Amino acid sequence: MVRSGSPTSTNIEMIQRNFTSSERYNLWPQAHLHTQWPGNGAPGDPGFDQFVASQLPSIQDFTLQQVLNRDAILALLEKIGPAIVLTHSQSGAFGWPVADARPDLVKAIIAIEPNGPPFFQVENIGPPDWFRGGVNQRPWGITADPLTYAPPAASASDLAIEEQEKPDGDGLAQCWLQKEPAHQLPNLQKMPILIVTSEASYHAPYDHCTVKYLEQAGVHPTWIKLADAGIHGNAHMMMIEKNNLEIAAVLSRWLSRTQTGGAKKTP
Repeated sequence: MVRSGSPTSTNIEMIQRNFTSSERYNLWPQAHLHTQWPGNGAPGDPGFDQFVASQLPSIQDFTLQQVLNRDAILALLEKIGPAIVLTHSQSGAFGWPVADARPDLVKAIIAIEPNGPPFFQVENIGPPDWFRGGVNQRPWGITADPLTYAPPAASASDLAIEEQEKPDGDGLAQCWLQKEPAHQLPNLQKMPILIVTSEASYHAPYDHCTVKYLEQAGVHPTWIKLADAGIHGNAHMMMIEKNNLEIAAVLSRWLSRTQTGGAKKTP
């Protein structure tokens, strides 16, 4: 069955709030740390206008997005052979089902602030509460479409989940995790995985939830928080910010170690 959905439209306010000038909005605890956007992050600035011009509509049906992209990426990998899969944000939810379906074709996953956190959206509302829960957009934990679990999960409802009673620390959102004993993700255990989180992004309050969920499911990703690597001031679109070459070097060093059989170390 082929499903259809109307496309999204570009939201200038959302782009400023979440990507280019989050420090002006202060909607999550780390937002004020943002310093690396190349310009003032507002309409009329050349860097902002060029970025907005690059944005394209997407299908509103998030599950359909994942299904179509999974199948397209798998078709590509079947033509070109094993590859390193690099995802960012929205596409983070596309990489997991690709690796799950064909772990033999995925040499490694680099997930730059992958779509998350597990299960429920986190809405950023500013002080004093900072966060509130949103819709269950990822009923399979890190995806909206099924993954291979052990013991098998015939439907998403087979994953018994619970919310943390309190967050892991100041400035962090509470995580939704599986109740123990947790279903495992055996196919995602078969390749090295790197998750990268910047200092000032809206992902900074909850990427730890994605890491915790994967670890609970028997996956052992490397998690690099850029601030811990001495790289400060970045938001979600770190690849086009002023210090992007420093970030690229961190990814390159991790790949060099994992693809040559070296030990994983924090840079």
